[in-house]
Amino acid sequence: MIPVNEPLLNGNEKKYLNECIDSGWISSEGPFVKKFEEEFALKTQRKYGVAVCNGTAALEIAIESLGITEGDEVIMPAFTIISCASAIIKSFATPVLVDSDLETWNMDVSQIEAKITSKTKAIMVVHIYGLTVDMDSVLAIAKKHNLKIIEDAAEAHGQTYKGKPCGSFGDVSVFSFYPNKLITTGEGGMVLTNNDSIAEHLRSLRNLCFTVQKRFVHEELGWNMRMTNVQAAIGVAQLERWDESIARKREIGKLYTELLKDVKGIELPIEKTNYCDNIYWVYGILLLDKSKTSEQVMKLLAEKGIGTRPFFYPMHLQPVLKRMGLFENEVYPNAEKMYYYGLYLPSGLALTNEQIHEVVKSLKEILN
Repeated sequence: MIPVNEPLLNGNEKKYLNECIDSGWISSEGPFVKKFEEEFALKTQRKYGVAVCNGTAALEIAIESLGITEGDEVIMPAFTIISCASAIIKSFATPVLVDSDLETWNMDVSQIEAKITSKTKAIMVVHIYGLTVDMDSVLAIAKKHNLKIIEDAAEAHGQTYKGKPCGSFGDVSVFSFYPNKLITTGEGGMVLTNNDSIAEHLRSLRNLCFTVQKRFVHEELGWNMRMTNVQAAIGVAQLERWDESIARKREIGKLYTELLKDVKGIELPIEKTNYCDNIYWVYGILLLDKSKTSEQVMKLLAEKGIGTRPFFYPMHLQPVLKRMGLFENEVYPNAEKMYYYGLYLPSGLALTNEQIHEVVKSLKEILN
C-alpha cells in the first residue's frame, strides 16, 4: 500500500522526545513549547506565536480573540475543510460563502465585495492545496471596508506570496501541524499575530483564562487548548528541516507533473501564478472526463494499493450546516465541480520517486 501521506520523522525527533522524558517536562509548561513558538514565528515573520493542541483549536481562539460574536458575519470560501465554518458558527457568528477560482482552487476574491454587509466583520482566507489566495486584493478590500483578516495557512507551510511568508498577512493567522502537514507535531496548531494585546488574549484563551493574581478566579471562559512539550519537541525537530522539506515537496510536484503532463482526461495543478510558485502541499488532479467521478477513480486506485483523498466537500452542501438553515438555495458550481471530479494523490514527505512512478502507472491504467 502506498499511503496518501506518510510523515518524515528522521531528524532529531527521538532525541528531543527523550529530553522531554528524561527531564520530566511533558506538559505544556516544558521549554520546547516556547522554543517552537518563537522559531515558528520567526519563520513566518510574525512577532508572536501561540501554540495550541490542533489547527481547529487555533481557528476557534483566533476568531474569539478578534471579538467576533453573535450577529457578525465572516466571509469565507465554500471550498475548504469544515473546521473553518465550524469555528465561525461556534462563535455564534454567520459564515458567508464565496465560490472558488477553478485555476488556483482558492477563493474567487472577485466575489468578496458583493458579499459584504453592515454585519461583516472579517474575511477568512484559506490557502488551498499549494497555491495562495490573491492577498493584495483581499488586503485592499479589508482596508476599504475596515475588516479583519483571518488567514488559514494550515496547508501553506513554507509557501510565500510575492516573497512574503504565508501566515504573515492576517490580523491573526493559523497553522495546523497534523501529520499530513509539512511540519507536524502529530496533532497541534498555532495562532500568529503582531498585536500585543491579541497575543496576550490568545494565551489566556488557550489556558482556561486563568488569572495571574488569583489563579482559580475567572473573568472569562476559555478553553484547554494547550500544546504539550512532547508535541512541541517534535515540532522543533521538524523545523530544522524546513528548507529541505519545502524543496522535497516541490520535487514531488514537479515529478508528478512531468509524468502526467501528456495524460488525457485530467487537469493538473498549475505550476505558478504571478504571485507564487506551487508548493504542492498535496498533488491534486481534476477529472475532465465526466464519465468517471473522483469517487470511482479513488476506489479503483485503492484496489491497486494506492491511497488517495477526495477534494473538500463544499460548505453549502454539508448536511449539518443545511440542517442549521445555512446557505439555503445557494449554489457554488466551481466548488461542486472540484469535489465531484477532484482527488489528490500520495503526497507525503516520505514518498519515494519509485512510489510516484507506481502511482502514475496505476492512474494511467485506470484512465485508459
